[in-house]
Amino acid sequence: MKIKDVDHIEYLAKGHRGMLFTGLKGKKKVVIKIKNPQSEAFGRMQNEAEYLKILNKKGIGPALLFYDKKDDYFVYDYVDGEFFPLFIEHCSRKNKNLIKRIIRQVFIQCFRMDRLHINKEEMHHPYKHILISAETKKPVLIDFERCHKSPEPVNVTQFSSYLISNSMTRRLAEKGIKVNMEKSIAAAKKYKKDVSQKNLNKIISLLK
Repeated sequence: MKIKDVDHIEYLAKGHRGMLFTGLKGKKKVVIKIKNPQSEAFGRMQNEAEYLKILNKKGIGPALLFYDKKDDYFVYDYVDGEFFPLFIEHCSRKNKNLIKRIIRQVFIQCFRMDRLHINKEEMHHPYKHILISAETKKPVLIDFERCHKSPEPVNVTQFSSYLISNSMTRRLAEKGIKVNMEKSIAAAKKYKKDVSQKNLNKIISLLK
């Protein structure tokens, strides 16, 4: 594989629609994403690159470096980190406030997408869609293949639903964080009717 201005290319991972490779652009480590040859999905790479460009302006996603329309691939900054569930699993109870801060930051990014009327999809089971940067300890959302415009965005409500799932409430409880399921469901319903900062804050405040 030859990618413009990128050397030392190595295979990283494969998804349903895309394949990931790492490389070096100068001294910077980057990720190259190309279409999975086995996928029948059309226009996914261009769609993701276009939405990354929009979302980067709101501080969401890894920094897009360029998209090659002719060969249908794009390149973005590599994020060294752990996926959200694993990060929580490896944290101790003394990291409770850090975990709550990260969850709040994910909610804020979801809220920004909601305000843009962009649905990321996958936020109700984002097992491999949130990386926690080892350097900054901040969440970076990845994989925007299914992004699309929607009059009724559901990023915040999907993520809220994920947090009250059995697996997540158990993980959070082990770290000293409690989530009130009934109140969270009620708060999410209220938010769905009125996508506002006030209603978002109410959802976040239920993390105790």
